[in-house]
Amino acid sequence: MSTRKKNSSTLKSPNPGQDHGSVNTALVPSARLADAPQFTTTGITDTEVLTIAEPRQARLMKTLIIRSFQSIDALVVAIIAVFGCIMASGVPLAQAAFGIVVPFLALPFMLVWGLAAVGAYRFDFREKLVFRWGKTIGITLGILAFVLIGARAVNMPDPAFSVLALAGGLALVILLALQVSYSALVRYWSRIGMLASNVIIVGATDNAKRLIRQGAQCKDLNVVAVFDDRASRRPGKVETVPVAGGIKDLLAWDGLHTIDQIIITVTSTASRRVNELVDQLRALPQEVVLFMDIDGFNPEQARLTEIARSPMAYMSGAPRNELKIFTKRVQDLVFASGMVMVFAPVMAVIALLIRLDSPGPVLFRQKRHGFNNKIIEVWKFRSMRVDDSEGPIQQVQRNDARVTRLGRFLRRTSLDELPQLFNVLMGSMSLVGPRPHAVGMRTDNIESWKLVAHYAHRHRVKPGLTGWAQINGSRGPLDTAEDVRTRVRFDVAYIRRAGFWFDLWIMLKTGPCLLGDSETIR
Repeated sequence: MSTRKKNSSTLKSPNPGQDHGSVNTALVPSARLADAPQFTTTGITDTEVLTIAEPRQARLMKTLIIRSFQSIDALVVAIIAVFGCIMASGVPLAQAAFGIVVPFLALPFMLVWGLAAVGAYRFDFREKLVFRWGKTIGITLGILAFVLIGARAVNMPDPAFSVLALAGGLALVILLALQVSYSALVRYWSRIGMLASNVIIVGATDNAKRLIRQGAQCKDLNVVAVFDDRASRRPGKVETVPVAGGIKDLLAWDGLHTIDQIIITVTSTASRRVNELVDQLRALPQEVVLFMDIDGFNPEQARLTEIARSPMAYMSGAPRNELKIFTKRVQDLVFASGMVMVFAPVMAVIALLIRLDSPGPVLFRQKRHGFNNKIIEVWKFRSMRVDDSEGPIQQVQRNDARVTRLGRFLRRTSLDELPQLFNVLMGSMSLVGPRPHAVGMRTDNIESWKLVAHYAHRHRVKPGLTGWAQINGSRGPLDTAEDVRTRVRFDVAYIRRAGFWFDLWIMLKTGPCLLGDSETIR
């Protein structure tokens, strides 16, 4: 049998220290992982490499899109209502009579609420269009009639009532046109996979078949591959999705950082097997959920979003809050842009001084672990002499001979971190989050990720320019296993509490904490 041509992601032996900090070494020894063979499935020889579906890279946040649609509808109807109210009253809005203002202002809120109530923003493509549009037209006409009846009840004058009816009719037509546009957009985005979450299924079971069918129909899930440890019983495929080996192969896969969620579809009554799987997977940065095969629950009769929430138990991680992610990204862009403008002269002077101080480039680029354990390139001002030697990365020690004269000042003031503002603007980092650790970083001559079972939990958010650990004293090199555990404990605590005001407080505390610390090696 000939070797298959590689046209998508493959599973392969991991490169030690690359992007596998998420592996719980108490459960999967590093020696075994380092020698992980190319996996096989029924009918596939040991020399073949099984290709798996390509994870979607460019994706849109569905919850945020729906909120945007609702906001557009509310804004359009509000504009119509305000202009209608001004025309009906003949005076500025603030001076208009109560009996005229209330019906006009109630119109946008009630129309958007009604559309949401009947599921107009749900975009379930199994629902027949006739039924969908019937509900939409019915609710909008019903609400318009209710508002008109209310206007009569408060004795709205006839001229104003005519304007209200005209404004309501115009709003109705525009809303229906917008709904048609939204449906077309969502169908297009769904068809090309931009609204689908990248998912791995653990367990080649009947439940896995149902989820895959439903994902193909509703376009909410992009099932990349199925993994199952039962080598003698697993098929080559489940529906159209390849069975890509066992848990060891999953942990060794170099494309794991592209996955949003891992779903265990093993029968929940098989408690021993479920516990074993959860123990092996909970150290990963991805959400790990258990499919709850509840009596009477039929995935083929439920919406996929219900499958992804109600009948599943989150064993590790938590559901993604897309609105919160969007807000944090806007926060990063606004603050980082302002900081770049403020610090631009300082960065220019530092760049010049580095060139004068020692030979070598101005910027130092280093591979570090980012969101979902993805390898990112982090920028810093060069503070050490150029070293072409290869081998494990050695953390900086006190009076380290590699650090330049200028570099000591830059490190002591953390000014060497300023170029990471551009990492923030490009999206690989955030202003606040767990500090990104270097790939292959070692603590007491042991790779740091091996010292804490849940080390990879710190990768559930983007790494930050500063963080909760830094303002609490966990800065600089990690010399002992206890230092690593302390850092991870602060990072996980931050992830649970992260929010706009908490981030702002950490940013405000960062300057005094760093400048007031002359003891920590940096």
